[in-house]
Amino acid sequence: MDINFDELRAFLALARSGSFVAAGRELRRDPAVVTRRLHALETRLGIRLVERTTRRVALTEAGQAYLLRVAPLVEDLQAAQEEVAGFGAGEARGHLRITLPASFGRMWIAPIMIDFLKAHPDVTIEANADNRFVDLIAERYDLAIRLGELPDSRLVARKVAGRRRLMCASPAYLESHAAIVVPQDLEQHDCLCNSARVTPEQWRFQKSGGVQTVNVTPRMASGDSELLVKAALSGLGVMHTSDWYVGHHLASGELVEVLPDWPLADKGAVYIVTPAAAGTPGKTRAFSDWVAARLTPPPWLVAR
Repeated sequence: MDINFDELRAFLALARSGSFVAAGRELRRDPAVVTRRLHALETRLGIRLVERTTRRVALTEAGQAYLLRVAPLVEDLQAAQEEVAGFGAGEARGHLRITLPASFGRMWIAPIMIDFLKAHPDVTIEANADNRFVDLIAERYDLAIRLGELPDSRLVARKVAGRRRLMCASPAYLESHAAIVVPQDLEQHDCLCNSARVTPEQWRFQKSGGVQTVNVTPRMASGDSELLVKAALSGLGVMHTSDWYVGHHLASGELVEVLPDWPLADKGAVYIVTPAAAGTPGKTRAFSDWVAARLTPPPWLVAR
């Protein structure tokens, strides 16, 4: 049986988007073209792959089975074509799907991404900023920027920068409250806690090979780090945060690091993560190299 890849791409776009209009938009084709290609594919196979309604389409049982078999094949073929084309042209090309943590992405990756697109006119990017832990393989992402530890062995991780946890407060707060000399002193201070952490009121310190845990009292708790930074700048208390988030405030003197000789227990770093697939596409490799070069050294440390 002959294989028509235009028909397969139309079917896959329809399966992803759920409508002929959205599939046409994805393929940059008129919805009528998508309809004709799907009809030709169903005729060729002799079975209906999609059930149509007035609003959306849904895959039949046969369509679902067909999707599972052909989607990886078409993706591999597209990756191979992009790879060869990239080598031939000497530059990256194609569509890149990226997921990144919201705050870090806005502060540090967005400018890097914009410069990358300006330098690579044949690359398009879909970037989703989300603190949700995305399954790259299941959700078909090409690359992720991740902070912290990486438990997923199916992925290829490239460390591009260190990330240090620290505590800080405004000079006004520190001048008007008792000195903080050892971690236990924090029990008598107002603290600003990130409620997105598993144990936001437990601050863990690592020194001399051991870990000390201090239970603090939140003056304010929030899952929004920007709110906590504003509270710290206003003199409301001591904040538990990351160096990349407050580097410019530390450099300007608006915030001061607390207990710098008592490092917080932290195994994290900044990673570029890609699916563990043979043959990384040129577009992915180019973006990974671009980000790594611009995070070396980490710009939030240079600012200080």
